Amino acid sequence: MDTPAYSTFETEFRVRPDDIDMFQHVHNSKYFDYVLAARYDQMERCYGMAMEKFMDRGFGWVVRTAHVDYKRALTMGDYFIVKTGIESIDDKGCRVKFTITNKGTNKISCDGWFDYTMIDMTTGRGVKIPEDIIEQYLI
Repeated sequence: MDTPAYSTFETEFRVRPDDIDMFQHVHNSKYFDYVLAARYDQMERCYGMAMEKFMDRGFGWVVRTAHVDYKRALTMGDYFIVKTGIESIDDKGCRVKFTITNKGTNKISCDGWFDYTMIDMTTGRGVKIPEDIIEQYLI
């Protein structure tokens, strides 16, 4: 059986003053925010399924595991591209791979993956991902 090839999408951001830590580069926690903000943008713009549509159906996505491999720091004013794509998806969750690249240098700042679990917003417990949602992500 062939593994489906999933699309990747890009979102551009710029480092803001409040992203900078005492060492004058982006604080490590901000990279998580960048990936989450890119996914939020791409869910609506690229997949045609905004987070609000999940919430209207009583679903949410939570991060179960995150892996980030830091390579080069971003600094004040840098423009950067967050590229994300689903690596795998099944009825329990999905793995989203990502790369953050400094637009000015074209060098990778960090990369990694996030494992997401779909939850029922009422109970906060994991639920099976409906087939129509899995199909929506097979682009």
